[in-house]
Amino acid sequence: MTPSGTTFRYMVADTIITTQHRVWAKYIIGEKGLKERVAAYQARFDQMGEERDTHVIPVAAPGKADADLPLTSVEEVSGEGFHGYLLSVRDPKKIRLVVPLKPGRGEKVTSMVKRTGALYGVNAGGFADPNWQGNGFQPIGIVISQGKIYYNGLGNAKSTQIVGLDKNGKMIAGRYSIQELMDLGISEAVTFSPRIIVNGKGLIKNRAQGWGIAPRSVMGQKEDGTVMFLLIDGRQPGYSIGATLYDAQEIMLEHGAVIAANLDGGSSTVLVNGDGEIVNKPSAAHGERYLPTAFLVYDDPSSVEVPNVWAGLKPSDIDPGKW
Repeated sequence: MTPSGTTFRYMVADTIITTQHRVWAKYIIGEKGLKERVAAYQARFDQMGEERDTHVIPVAAPGKADADLPLTSVEEVSGEGFHGYLLSVRDPKKIRLVVPLKPGRGEKVTSMVKRTGALYGVNAGGFADPNWQGNGFQPIGIVISQGKIYYNGLGNAKSTQIVGLDKNGKMIAGRYSIQELMDLGISEAVTFSPRIIVNGKGLIKNRAQGWGIAPRSVMGQKEDGTVMFLLIDGRQPGYSIGATLYDAQEIMLEHGAVIAANLDGGSSTVLVNGDGEIVNKPSAAHGERYLPTAFLVYDDPSSVEVPNVWAGLKPSDIDPGKW
């Protein structure tokens, strides 16, 4: 019955909404309140993707003085109730979107890293997940790799919110049509939202608007082209409960991000190193999840072949609940 109490109640409800037990939030804010809350967030996320990004990055090859700098670096980050990692990739053109090798189910990021010889790997886009037990094979929206559309699940929708990179390594995030993406020279991309930073400014005003507390995966870019992946663990009392999107936004702004967007989080959040070891502590109850897409970092991405696993498959061949 107080402003602070109401804020806390909605924070709890938002946190539940981000889990597989979304329906339980009705016991906190009522069934009508739950539907209105989810609809309000979706409308807000859609609005956050509309402003056109104008940031630019250097497109010339790194200078000789930069040759001795490491391509990647990882640092730990922490805040009130959460712990995570920030992976920085100095050359954005070293990043490739990778998909599973075999049809029928997704692939663990550890497997993708080992199979393709990557330096690092992080989870990317979302997927159909019936009863939160899905096989990770049916992406949500679109998947683009090497400038080609690998999967298009937009149906009659004319546009989608994407997170990705163009051929020059510039990060693109926000709402676009497929034709707009092709005109922009898109190279690697998945559907996901919301975009939380655009043109150097954060779009989330406070923690109360941060869509609850959960494990988070966020991608961003600095003015010099460096791409950052923020992975925050959660749902583990005593170690890390999780973070709001506002928390993630503020970390990215502090590290110089001029654009940043949310990737699939929750139990999908994972950071894998070149030895195929998981760096963070995923919250998945049954271990690392099978996923349809991941952003991987390579010394020489041009030498990596990424076949389109969905090529030639009919919709009836893609069953997200069949193992």
